[in-house]
Amino acid sequence: MDPNLREQVLRQVRSEIISGQSGPGKMYSVPTLAADLGMSTTPVREALLELARTGLIEPMRNRGFKVVEPTVDDLRNLFDMRSLLEVHAAELFALKPRKKKKLIEQLTGHADAIRAAVENDDLYGYLENDRNFHMAFIGAAENALLTEMAMGLRDKMRLHGISSRAGLERQAASVDEHYQLTALAEAGNVDGIRELMRNHILTWEPIFMEALLKSRRETSGTRA
Repeated sequence: MDPNLREQVLRQVRSEIISGQSGPGKMYSVPTLAADLGMSTTPVREALLELARTGLIEPMRNRGFKVVEPTVDDLRNLFDMRSLLEVHAAELFALKPRKKKKLIEQLTGHADAIRAAVENDDLYGYLENDRNFHMAFIGAAENALLTEMAMGLRDKMRLHGISSRAGLERQAASVDEHYQLTALAEAGNVDGIRELMRNHILTWEPIFMEALLKSRRETSGTRA
């Protein structure tokens, strides 16, 4: 199996789910998705099984994989744990006595790509490049278990309301924060990076929470 094909499916389906394009209850069929993407069923099945392990979807016997409906507690807990782990990773990065020039250049490149995505209203580009930035940033702590746990939590989070007015404004505001986080890490400013990283994560919480509650109210009204 070509791992690049599996990764392609993984990125596409994950982006559809976390951005809200594929809402709770949507079914993913392995044969149908494989046909749509013009590839064999093996990489598609492997990608969907990986997403099922993260909790974004669940296998339904003889039907495919269903997008799981998150709860308010799920969202709140994810923000709590993300803040805890990613702030700690940022502190460890800032404490490194010597920063690799290549890593700083890599982070700046990701920040440039995030800015371009926002300027071009490219949501998927924003999601992918934001994930790349944070994977490299967290990885700079040089703790493989911390990176695995933090990125696992990020990949479970549904970005409710990311395309709302508040979500678009927050995307724009986050552009400069990626450059600032890089500069604070390079300067070894632990206090500054701690405060900015916490704000960078938690400022999204009320936006996502409001959108999730609105979606639940609308769903409840439809069922009634």
